[in-house]
Amino acid sequence: MNYPRIPLAQSIIQICLAKGVHHIVISPGSRNAPLTLGFTANPQFHCYSIADERCAGFFALGIAQQIKKPVALVCTSGSALLNYYPAFAEAFYSQIPLIVISADRPQNKIDIGDGQTIRQVNVFQNHSLYNANLTEGESFENDYKINEAITVAHIQKGPTHINAPFEEPLYLMSRKLSVDPTISGFAKVFKNISIEDVIACTNIWNSAQKKLILVGSLDPNEIDPEIIDWWAADPSIVVMTEASSNLHHPTFINHIDTLITPFKDRDIAQFKPEVLITFGGMIVSKRIKSLLRTHRPEHHWHIDPLRAYNTFGALAHHFEAQANEFFHQILPFTKQVKSEYAAQIQELKILRSRKHKAYLSKIPFSDLKLFEILLPQLPKPSMLQISNSSAIRYAQLFEIDAQVSVFCNRGTSGIDGSTSTAIGAATMHQKPTVLITGDISFLYDSNALWNEYIPKNFKIVLINNGGGGIFRILPGHQENKVFHKYFETAHNLTAEHLAKMFGLSYAAAHNESELIVHTKRLFSFNNQPSILEVFTPAHENNKILLQYFNELT
Repeated sequence: MNYPRIPLAQSIIQICLAKGVHHIVISPGSRNAPLTLGFTANPQFHCYSIADERCAGFFALGIAQQIKKPVALVCTSGSALLNYYPAFAEAFYSQIPLIVISADRPQNKIDIGDGQTIRQVNVFQNHSLYNANLTEGESFENDYKINEAITVAHIQKGPTHINAPFEEPLYLMSRKLSVDPTISGFAKVFKNISIEDVIACTNIWNSAQKKLILVGSLDPNEIDPEIIDWWAADPSIVVMTEASSNLHHPTFINHIDTLITPFKDRDIAQFKPEVLITFGGMIVSKRIKSLLRTHRPEHHWHIDPLRAYNTFGALAHHFEAQANEFFHQILPFTKQVKSEYAAQIQELKILRSRKHKAYLSKIPFSDLKLFEILLPQLPKPSMLQISNSSAIRYAQLFEIDAQVSVFCNRGTSGIDGSTSTAIGAATMHQKPTVLITGDISFLYDSNALWNEYIPKNFKIVLINNGGGGIFRILPGHQENKVFHKYFETAHNLTAEHLAKMFGLSYAAAHNESELIVHTKRLFSFNNQPSILEVFTPAHENNKILLQYFNELT
């Protein structure tokens, strides 16, 4: 086997191999040649070549999102590194293990006017869990830092940065290893809730008549069925989930905005929980965040082994545990209390569901109608990736089958890498992957299709409403030139020629009947990645959605 001649490159590669970092996303360049040659020479690594660094970052994020293990990103020196930052920040806030390995010039070449050099040391400091600033050559200190960067990314679930200076010549190879790097193992961390916390928690739990469990983004099957059944059977518990919560039960409130938007003062008083329990990732619904910030619960507990955000300004306790383990520990000490809380919310849910169906039956073709038609037709089982802004918010208003696992980049809630993330995630699955995306998000990340790894069963449903539809829904929208150009980003572009250029099949739908026909075709054939572009009326979508909420009462 061939190895790069540079000892530092050998150390990085051997430590990655020993610690199970097997997926390597490489952005082509010259300064990173020792790493590129070394990783690609070893068949134990799965290497991917993604030229656009921003796309590469999100592609790697998608892989890590699915395998729950660190994925390495490798780039050359200079501005290439900065293009990883959007994905790096998303990994930080979504708690996804990612390792950026950047090649650098030697320190004496920085800030002297040499080409393709920037100050790479600690460049991700605000969002990096660990920065391994290496020095040239082989050393125990370098090995320690490389080990630590991988360990931290794995254990603390987030991004780390390894910066490695290489001096020319960069392309020389050797048949033998010249290093014997130090390898450290992963220390297993077990966290149990103290008996004092269990007693204090269950004393409050057993006396509270209104307990709200609010779940953010969550991987499928993270919560055991017996825990789900316990929540559903307790009359004092209401469970609210989101599209990306991947939690399902007939009694759960999985359309939060549909339920609470029409609330009057009496409804709010009835709904306001004594105890709020949160876990999972970021909450999409602005309405539930606003309601709970204005009408704060007496007790807010957040369950997460690593972090706790005081989202509602009422955080009383952070339980450093996995949600499943937390509930298993307190379950033996809990008891049901007499309450009408769950029953009252269920009555409202039934009412809203009836109004929801009645309104949808009479609306014209629009974004809202598109989601009503599309979501029930998703392949089962499959993975659904959703872009940010209006797409994820529309999805929150509808049922999604339990056999469809749902993901969205809600860490930073940016539109910048949804397609790249979805393709990276799709490479880790045999089951079909569907991306539902808005036009601005899709166009912004169009280089994601410059990718030879797109599975044949990867499908994109592109909602083209001629601009950023989310801005028509937000307060302050006005029909003028400034709005159309600088907020909505109005355009007349389509994806047809992009699809042809990158080898994807393409179809377009302009009305309900065309959507039904093309959706069936889209999910019936898996011999080529495909785009279904759906054109909806830009000037009607916001009116239809706003009227939807008006008619729920």
